[in-house]
Amino acid sequence: MEDFNQEIFELVHQNFPSLAEFALQKEIAKVGFLKHFREGEVIMNFGSYVKLVPLLVKGSIKVVREDEEDGRELLLYYLYAGETCSMSFSCCMMDKVSDIRTTAEDDSTVIGIPVKYVDEWMSKFPTWKNFVMRSYDSRMKEMIKTIDSIAFKKMDERLLEYLKERAVAHNSKVIHSTHQEIAADLNASREAVSRLLKQLEKNGVVALERNKINLL
Repeated sequence: MEDFNQEIFELVHQNFPSLAEFALQKEIAKVGFLKHFREGEVIMNFGSYVKLVPLLVKGSIKVVREDEEDGRELLLYYLYAGETCSMSFSCCMMDKVSDIRTTAEDDSTVIGIPVKYVDEWMSKFPTWKNFVMRSYDSRMKEMIKTIDSIAFKKMDERLLEYLKERAVAHNSKVIHSTHQEIAADLNASREAVSRLLKQLEKNGVVALERNKINLL
């Protein structure tokens, strides 16, 4: 009789082809566990210790950074099926509290890996080490993209990119969100976001409804 979870084994095989070592897939299926999060549910909050590394197999996750002085937030990036949050690696290996908050953008499922295995597998499984390093590289590029957007792009360009990213995250061109929520993600004023959305509507890019934006 197999001593690992067959469902988790198959989910790893389907969603994480880079973790190709059979022994590693069995290890993940043996020690990992499935966690389900509803849309809007906080997965990891600011200041909390990381107890698991999430391997996302369904849905999408929003990653946000908070300013320590005034509490303002900034959207860093989204995670999709087949990805993980590299910041959770650094937090668990250095035993430090989280600098980010992760929230389920829609109903999501992750395979939770207990933190004690993260470092152990680095020397045991080459594909795990490569996976961790690629995750760091990918998230670094995402954050550079965010910095470039803030530094070099106009607010209307940032807003449109944000709406397109939300559409991808939900696999729908209908975005359910208030202007205040969008402003918080973009670290902008609600008035500016409302004004730019009205301009995008005038240009035929979006259609606005109450707490709903249709990306045309």
